[in-house]
Amino acid sequence: MTLLLFIFTLGLTLSIGVPVAFALLICAAVMGLQMDLFDAQVISQRMVVGANNFSLLAIPFFLLAGELMNAGGMSKRIIGFAMAFVGHVRGGLGVVAIFAAIILASLSGSAAADSAALIAIMLPMMRESGHDEARSVGLMASGGVIAPIIPPSIAYIIFAVATNLSITQLFLAGIVPGVMMGLGAIVAWLIVARRDNVQPQPRQGWDVRLRETRKALWSLGMPVIILGGIRFGVVTPTEAAVIAAVYAIFVGMVVHRELKISHMFHVFRDAALTTAVVMMLAAAALATAWFITLADLSGIVLELVGPLVDNPRLLLIVIMALVLMIGTMLDMGPTILILAPVLLPVVEEAGIDPIYFGVLFVINCAIGLVTPPVGIVLSVSAGVSGVPLHKVAKGAAPFLFAQIIVLALLVIFPQLVLAPLEWLR
Repeated sequence: MTLLLFIFTLGLTLSIGVPVAFALLICAAVMGLQMDLFDAQVISQRMVVGANNFSLLAIPFFLLAGELMNAGGMSKRIIGFAMAFVGHVRGGLGVVAIFAAIILASLSGSAAADSAALIAIMLPMMRESGHDEARSVGLMASGGVIAPIIPPSIAYIIFAVATNLSITQLFLAGIVPGVMMGLGAIVAWLIVARRDNVQPQPRQGWDVRLRETRKALWSLGMPVIILGGIRFGVVTPTEAAVIAAVYAIFVGMVVHRELKISHMFHVFRDAALTTAVVMMLAAAALATAWFITLADLSGIVLELVGPLVDNPRLLLIVIMALVLMIGTMLDMGPTILILAPVLLPVVEEAGIDPIYFGVLFVINCAIGLVTPPVGIVLSVSAGVSGVPLHKVAKGAAPFLFAQIIVLALLVIFPQLVLAPLEWLR
């Protein structure tokens, strides 16, 4: 009864346009009333306790680092570096976009920010070269969703806080799948871009490549510092986020000299607004999760899928299909915060590695960012490029299909995630 009440309340509130955070609080209140445990003071206390988490401090600092990186010129240097090395390949601009997306993903962890930066810099060049506009925007939108998969990733932080897993382990496990997502998009691009009658960019000599490498050296140093520090236990993910923000300020103001004092207000304001949305959502979801735990919804779900527990592969396929469907209607944060605490005990009962499951879950949610009808990254990409949303969705379809194939490979062959994780451990 409680599970049905939760699903009905959440579905009803979202369908009438209630913001997700408030919809979750309404679900918490309704479940509290149903269990005769409702107290507004308890809900507010659980929100404070949920938000009062050291790991969540990484979110505002990684968001700030992403804003500073774009304002300080680090993004365009990464793209120039990629252009020098792979721009001459047929369809090379698309390869550059994904290559740059993989590097940018290791800097900011924000899908929307990375897609916007790629489109703003790359789209004029791709238009001029004769590539189909909608397909080019769709490619860069698909490249942007690599950001939540390759660390540092805000999605992994949210998943870890919601499920009490290790952020460091999730970060390490996400590196290889993130690169595979990029390679899948590149293969799809090289297949579909053959329809475009374009001339490849001229091959750059090693003098140009070395010059662009020198320009991008400070930008390329950020992921080394962040991931190296986390891997060798020098810093926690939260401390790494602070270092990333300070590093981005130093590079933008002292090295590149493109980040001005006058930019700082807008940069901090944008990061603060995004942080407020994420933290409100996290606080509401963690308050709701407390009632979910009291109602033992995980136990109820486990009873429903009991026959599948003995077949972990089939259980995982069913869960991935469910998350993929829900991810088309909800943003990544709510999907993680609502489903992860309920589903993780089920997969653990089936003997599935929780870190492996977390990576697949986040990949699934990332794919939802470029899937209609919600598709937050699709909306951002359409807004930045000026291309109608339905055309961007159509242009992204081949790359979306390629990334779903990568997800399927990771489900079928768990060692693609677990073997690199074991080596990195």
